[in-house]
Amino acid sequence: MAQKEQWGTRIGVILAVAGSAVGLGNFLRFPGQAASNGGGAFMIPYFISLLILGIPLCWAEWTMGRYAGIRGFHSAPGIFSVICRRRGARYFGTLALLIPLIIYMYYVVIEAWCLSYAIGYLDGSLMPESNPGDYKEYFDAFVGKGADGSLFQPGHRDFLGILIFTFALNFFFIYRGVTKGIEAFCRVAMPLMVVLALIVLVRVLTLGSPLPDQPDRNVIGGLGAMWNPNFSKLTNPQTWLAASGQIFFSLSVGFGVIVNYASYMRRNDDVALSGLTATSMNEFFEVCLGGLITLPAAFIFLGVASQEMGTFDIGFAALPNVFAHMPGGQIFGFLWFFMLFIAAITSSLSMLQPVIAFFEEGLGLKRHAAAAILGLLAAIGSGFVVWFSKDIKALDTLDFWVGTAAIFVLAMVQAIMYGWVFGIERGHKELHEGSHIRVPFALQIMLKYVTPFYLIVIFCAFCYSNVPGYVAAISKNEVAVASIMFILLVATFLIVLVHIAGIRWMKEGKYDFLYQDEEEAIQD
Repeated sequence: MAQKEQWGTRIGVILAVAGSAVGLGNFLRFPGQAASNGGGAFMIPYFISLLILGIPLCWAEWTMGRYAGIRGFHSAPGIFSVICRRRGARYFGTLALLIPLIIYMYYVVIEAWCLSYAIGYLDGSLMPESNPGDYKEYFDAFVGKGADGSLFQPGHRDFLGILIFTFALNFFFIYRGVTKGIEAFCRVAMPLMVVLALIVLVRVLTLGSPLPDQPDRNVIGGLGAMWNPNFSKLTNPQTWLAASGQIFFSLSVGFGVIVNYASYMRRNDDVALSGLTATSMNEFFEVCLGGLITLPAAFIFLGVASQEMGTFDIGFAALPNVFAHMPGGQIFGFLWFFMLFIAAITSSLSMLQPVIAFFEEGLGLKRHAAAAILGLLAAIGSGFVVWFSKDIKALDTLDFWVGTAAIFVLAMVQAIMYGWVFGIERGHKELHEGSHIRVPFALQIMLKYVTPFYLIVIFCAFCYSNVPGYVAAISKNEVAVASIMFILLVATFLIVLVHIAGIRWMKEGKYDFLYQDEEEAIQD
């Protein structure tokens, strides 16, 4: 069963996978999580989670994706059927379609925020404000926090135009396919992001104190606020939850993206070194760039208050204050938000590809029809998020239940599927097919026993700490209820499509191929 699409080059797939991981979480979410959870001490559970969860699960996803891809399947329902050798396993793949689709629906809105701010700096409309609170008020009004439907009122329609442009730009690249669209864009976007981030980083590290009477508000103080360890935080379970959650969010583990991207690789393409390279590239963006730019810059101008700010407040309220008082701030503000916009696109493209791949191979749709249907679904979801903008409740609810909780579930499914169904012996052999490095077999033992156990413990602790509060909030907020119903509606729709796809695959004899392949494997 021949592959219809493949990556053009090895560096192309590495940049694409790294691009799916490098996004707003690297530059906005990570600094805030680190600062509020012990600074340098946060890096202990962070790197433990990287070694136990991040890298092993990335390798598992790369391995399973390529294994299924060379057998003709590129969508998660098909890939899971190959790995488990059971037709019913395709239903687990529904989660790997639901997660990227729902996340895209609100992520593209945040993406449009970044482009809007970049344009605001380019034309000077965001420079300067008179006091720190002005930017917070501007952001709240800009995203429609005051009332549902406010973004459709006069004065906000420019943003809707930018959102439509951003939406269309994503579908332009996704329509062009894996090689001509995603790979071509990431080959330009990733180096461009490095250049833009380094320019802003150099400017931040050369900032002086804006207040002569507070000389401690300088670069060294900012770096200390970010990295000085508070070891008492290590006894707080929330710190460990935050670290593991950041690894998932940052590396795109459990998104359903990596298995799809890896499925377009050839039999002898190196997944071991490619996976490690993509992971390392993401860590460079997160720790070396995001960790040295965002919070240190905010601390210099806002002091310790910056350490208690949320992700959006840091990105869209604190940093504009920095640029307002910085010589050449208009230029650096534009470079920063344009860089965030580019980073967001590389991630949002990866969220569209798993679903469009399923529409093509599962339902037999041509690229233009698959893109049109996916565009309609995504537009409905994005419209839902934009309309229910009060206190960004819809966005927050979708992000918690799908962008956080569901990712843990999918990661556990994939870890168990790899370690206990696919088998670590087969996985070890497949990982080293065409590999330029050797991965110790101890990693496979970890994937079978340690990783699932660690995931279950973290997930249970996460549910204990967070779910009761969100459940209570749902009962008191109609938008939260509507958001949950929307998720369930989309999930039901996808389950029906996965069922239809399974019937089609049976009629086409694709499952006969799976059974034949299993017999050959037993004979070997």
